[in-house]
Amino acid sequence: MRSIASRGRLAVTLSVLAALALSACGGGDDDGDETPPAPEELRVQDSRQFSVDETRLPFTALAGAPETDRWWGVLRGAGYRVEVPKNWNGMLVMYAHGYGGTGATVSVSDAPIRAHLIAQGYAWAASSFSSNYYDVRAGVEDTNALALAFQQIGAQNGRTLAAPKKTYIIGTSMGGHIAAAAVEAETIATANNPVRYHGAVPMCGVLGDTELYNYFGASQIAAQQLVGVPATAWPVANWATLAPQVRSALFTTFPSATTPLGDQYKEIVKQLTGGERPMFNEGFAGGMNATVWGTFGRDGTINGILNKDGYDTTGIVYQFDNDPAQTPAETAFNQAAYRLKADPEANRLRRDGLRWFPKTAGQISVPVVTIHTLGDVYVPFSMEQIYKRRTVALGTDKWLVQRAIRGVSHCDFTLDEQTAAFDAMTNWEQNGVKPAGDEVLDRATVANPAYGCKFSSASRTPNSCPAS
Repeated sequence: MRSIASRGRLAVTLSVLAALALSACGGGDDDGDETPPAPEELRVQDSRQFSVDETRLPFTALAGAPETDRWWGVLRGAGYRVEVPKNWNGMLVMYAHGYGGTGATVSVSDAPIRAHLIAQGYAWAASSFSSNYYDVRAGVEDTNALALAFQQIGAQNGRTLAAPKKTYIIGTSMGGHIAAAAVEAETIATANNPVRYHGAVPMCGVLGDTELYNYFGASQIAAQQLVGVPATAWPVANWATLAPQVRSALFTTFPSATTPLGDQYKEIVKQLTGGERPMFNEGFAGGMNATVWGTFGRDGTINGILNKDGYDTTGIVYQFDNDPAQTPAETAFNQAAYRLKADPEANRLRRDGLRWFPKTAGQISVPVVTIHTLGDVYVPFSMEQIYKRRTVALGTDKWLVQRAIRGVSHCDFTLDEQTAAFDAMTNWEQNGVKPAGDEVLDRATVANPAYGCKFSSASRTPNSCPAS
């Protein structure tokens, strides 16, 4: 059967791509002036230096797995690993890893479902990316460059490989953002290393792109306002001094036990992160909440990924309960809240490639299957809701299937949950069988105590799912 990807791609029209190109180039003059555009401005990230520790690139065969060829090296400043079964099925899976921190050394990670991939005959490849920090632009470009070099790497190592008949992309956390951005029409139109993937599996991904950082800013603003030390400027100049005061007013033990005022803050965070749902309480009381608080006090450049303030809370609606209707108290809180407004230049289209912070706008035309844990308050379930709304608005939600997983922490998946999502995506793309998923926008559905049980592993559900 001919694949869905070749049978029914979304019409990303030439006019749309032309508009993107014109915008990226700064206009559409037709006066014959061929003067090249001025160089793009730089940001802090562009001044940072990173290197690959090549001694950490080699990797060994998996015990009991099919025989493979394994190659590693450095490509354009990024380390890589490639594994190709001897009985290769002709298809390639690119894996994008999560946030690598802020160190000067970049490192590569194996695909978490490596054993499953090679058992099914798939080749896989993963890049370290050429930089650390939250550099999704580098992650997309370096992953794509590795995909494009796949045959060449094989030839350099004595194996002739045909061009992959299918190329898929999967990723976790920041890598989930990369996987989702990689299949966007804007990315395909503006990347320096464009790849047309046949499907994607973003896992625990930042599917709301900059909305994640808007949430971080909104959470700090709400915490300060509740405690009576509201923000009046950004970044908050004396946050280091205020933080202990704010935290002690909201928590008796941070982050596991709240004060009565902290209960109100907890409800605000619940609504910012996806609304009433199973596993939220456990997630809020865990280490990921402390990680969220670790983002407070920063400016809006996402640690130098942007060079102007990219936070924007003008669209945030604070709620004290799961009812979207605003009470007088909620209205008053929203009216009083300090609002962040992003500089329009902070994340504009670039003339030299992708946006600094690539968008996940929902301009997709291939199967995308996502999984997300319900208790995650760091990259929260609301990312899925934002992404779904974007695809609905564009009419591309027919290409999207989402699955809620009853995990407590960030990327808290079992291997079988990940392999099930991958197999669902490839079966959909190769055989036209659209998989089942979860409704993510209906509040009553998401709030049901059994929500997320359908696609959560049997290894975790007996003690967390209601008896049938």
